[in-house]
Amino acid sequence: MKAKSMNDLLRTLPAVDALLNSDGGVQLVAQFGHDLARDALRAALDDIRARIRAGDVVAVDDETVLSRAHEQLQGDLQPTLRPVINATGVIIHTNLGRAPLSDDALEAMRAVGGQYNTLEFDLTSGKRGSRLLHASAALQAITGAEAALVVNNNASALVLLLSALAQGRECVISRGQLVEIGGGFRVPDVMAQSGVQLVEVGTTNRTRAADYEQAVGEATALLMRAHASNFKVVGFTEQASLADMADIAHRHGIHLVDDLGSGALLDTATFGLDHEPTVQESLAAGADLVAFSGDKLLGGPQAGILVGKRALIDQLKRHPLARAVRADKLALAALMATLNHYRKGEALEKIPVWQMIARPLDDIRHTAESWAQQVGGTTVAGESTVGGGSLPGATLPTVLLALDVAHADDFAAKLRGCEAAIITRIADGRVLLDPRTVLPRQEPILLQHLHDVLQNHLDC
Repeated sequence: MKAKSMNDLLRTLPAVDALLNSDGGVQLVAQFGHDLARDALRAALDDIRARIRAGDVVAVDDETVLSRAHEQLQGDLQPTLRPVINATGVIIHTNLGRAPLSDDALEAMRAVGGQYNTLEFDLTSGKRGSRLLHASAALQAITGAEAALVVNNNASALVLLLSALAQGRECVISRGQLVEIGGGFRVPDVMAQSGVQLVEVGTTNRTRAADYEQAVGEATALLMRAHASNFKVVGFTEQASLADMADIAHRHGIHLVDDLGSGALLDTATFGLDHEPTVQESLAAGADLVAFSGDKLLGGPQAGILVGKRALIDQLKRHPLARAVRADKLALAALMATLNHYRKGEALEKIPVWQMIARPLDDIRHTAESWAQQVGGTTVAGESTVGGGSLPGATLPTVLLALDVAHADDFAAKLRGCEAAIITRIADGRVLLDPRTVLPRQEPILLQHLHDVLQNHLDC
């Protein structure tokens, strides 16, 4: 490109003010605000100038500049936390936000978050109240515990109880339960951080009641069980029962803590899964405190829940860490709405996690066959998993939509790039979609995106 023609092109570039005052510019300002629109137009013009000086042939009309600015702003303002369609068949998918919330829980969050509320206000006295009361009555009613406390996640619950009840003393735990969960979170590290001395007993695969008995000394504050909710040890194994551990703890005047993890309130064996110990069972076996998550099998928001003896819960409430790990108003609102489903006996009908677990195979097959008729592909037998650190290795039978496409990885990437991103799995070169984890309201957009991506993929 000659210098003269390059200069001519540069001179034809529109001014920012002119672009802002054009019809397209007015629309850009209305959508994104004046300052963002101005900055995006400047950036688009700077990029075009640089490309012209580099010798590229670039369009310099108003429509091109406005289009570039619009595209940039859409990309810049696209949230990184977005809803997706989970077609993987993993019900509690940690990477996809764990448990989706019920409609009632969502409405409770909207109602509380959209206006002032009684987070720390007592309507009867007209004075300051306590957020620590919210959800406590429901948890006590459901589990039979004397008291309850909600914090922001189960890791926080563990740190709080160790710091408050065993700092500077010993906590006895089986070697087979020194687990690491997601994000490199290790039980031994948590104990060390909490100022607790770890006392390991037994072996990786076998720990007997006598091992705990022999380990208890004057410095012992707690016995702890860390339930294997995200792993399984099989073969030549043995673990002391929770009831035996409770007997040992109480005879020695110390406390038994059960880090249950997944927090089942219903019997998973009813649905053809392995039996997951429930919170109620742990308390009935003699655990003084039970810690579990709100967003796993309970099916609610992220939360760490502690239930058990009132004296211990009161001690945790008074600890300085309690404020640092407290739950916020939105989590408490969603948790209370979720717990009400259990109290009213409607968990299977209202809580998405339990709807998915209890969904009949024939219903899933009908949905998969309907998808195949509408977009193509075949149906194949498969397995859904509970996931999310719950019921390791346990699966539910399902029926999958299988798409035989060229370059399955590329096709799956295109689905993730849709406006409503679709997350699938790939096996044997095929893209697989499991209806079990696709919410009913998501089906129309799922099918539309599948149709569009299939058409474009075939045209390539």
